[in-house]
Amino acid sequence: AEFENYFHKTHGLCLNEGMLLCVLKEGPLTSGEIARKLNLSQSNTSKVLRSVEMKGLILRDLGEKDRRQMYYSVTQEGIKKLSSLKCEKEQLPEILKCIANNHDK
Repeated sequence: AEFENYFHKTHGLCLNEGMLLCVLKEGPLTSGEIARKLNLSQSNTSKVLRSVEMKGLILRDLGEKDRRQMYYSVTQEGIKKLSSLKCEKEQLPEILKCIANNHDK
């Protein structure tokens, strides 16, 4: 909780919002793909998407092949925000370092 408060105060984002931006820098994704990558429920993913979209950091586009599918990508403002997130310089609590290291494997 202490780290999340620090992260929010420093970057103006909650951790889920920051992680969302990080996964979207790989390219446009659907909400289902985002939910799987972040290990969030579909409902929670929708809330995070809506919040970050309202901040102007992501945008949604209709799929070219399937017009029913929505794809989310990072805006120029989102790219600026991402560049301010220096994850390697963040002082992660030990428990989060352990989780991050296991997630990378």
